[in-house]
Amino acid sequence: MYDLIIQHGRLLDPHQQLDAPRDVAFSGGRVAAVAEHVEPSPTSQLVDARGKLVAPGLVDMHVHGFWGVSHYGVDPDAAFLASGVTTALEAGSAGADTFAGLRRFVLEPSAVRLYALLNISGLGMISERVGELADLRHADPERAVRVAEANRDVILGIKARLSASLGVEKDLDALQLAREAADAARLPLVVHANGSRSPLPLILRSLRAGDILTHCFHASRHGILDGDGGVLPELREAVERGVWLDVGHGQASFSFAVARRALAQGIVPNIISSDLHAHSVFGPVYDLPTTLSKFLHLGMELSEVIARATVAPARWLKREGELGTLQPGACGDAVVLELSEGDHQLQDCVGETVSATHRLLPVAVVRGGALVDRAALSRRPVVP
Repeated sequence: MYDLIIQHGRLLDPHQQLDAPRDVAFSGGRVAAVAEHVEPSPTSQLVDARGKLVAPGLVDMHVHGFWGVSHYGVDPDAAFLASGVTTALEAGSAGADTFAGLRRFVLEPSAVRLYALLNISGLGMISERVGELADLRHADPERAVRVAEANRDVILGIKARLSASLGVEKDLDALQLAREAADAARLPLVVHANGSRSPLPLILRSLRAGDILTHCFHASRHGILDGDGGVLPELREAVERGVWLDVGHGQASFSFAVARRALAQGIVPNIISSDLHAHSVFGPVYDLPTTLSKFLHLGMELSEVIARATVAPARWLKREGELGTLQPGACGDAVVLELSEGDHQLQDCVGETVSATHRLLPVAVVRGGALVDRAALSRRPVVP
């Protein structure tokens, strides 16, 4: 007896190294069967994916969903779930002083499965006028550790934003406070270093295996390329010692030109994420499938692109085999995607528009073995 079956689709599941025609059946909120044909029961709900891709529910490792509190906040279900993201990592909108509200009013009631990074600033990313680390008195490692310990089921890392444009005068001091908190809490550190006052090689010294450098393809000062367009040797060393690279597209953090140069030199992101928030949801990001489409245009294989939004983030989250796959027994999350052919105009954050021949478009979403009502979500306001 199956609750729901996605039929006649092309299943693309990098975790299983599977790219073939398959039916996927769900029961009790989990994947129940994967086969060339699954016989439906009389009560099974059917989704026809003929001519479409079927992938595990997407995992977006960089979003901002502190709706109504952070100026970045969007409605997680309307912005993420409707586009095929069934699991997401809230990327530091809340700090120790505001995390209880994020948990109570966002993480727990949302239909999308949400984990979080804890901002080293107790304030979190609240104000558009003043950066959270403009005054380092807001960065209290001991309090951050206490909050992380009390919420270990959902807090999976410590976040630090070091951009000079956010008012961070002493970025290396801020980084050291974040490092101290991450080490004490036994959690990875996630660093946003766009346009920092200190050069990237100095910041990379503090990053260890399992830490993440997000916004890896930004075009601001102190990026991953040197003045001649070559990848910094310190960046290569960081990657070799296990530092992860995350795209984190966002409103101002992705350049086609930087990505092209990096990819041509063998620097491939571990994770492709959207950095979807109130200032990027209406462009240039729109959603995670659009961000994935940009990497198809840059020449990455479809399976590689899907892997960086499914099995790879599931591995970092330490939920591999549970999330980011449609193997039997896994969480019953899936997305049906159309690989649309045509002339698709895609923008980066620095003024370049490309004409892409393919774009991934979400058609149907399954969360916990049940079909998501995307039409109802589309009627909800994405931003306050």
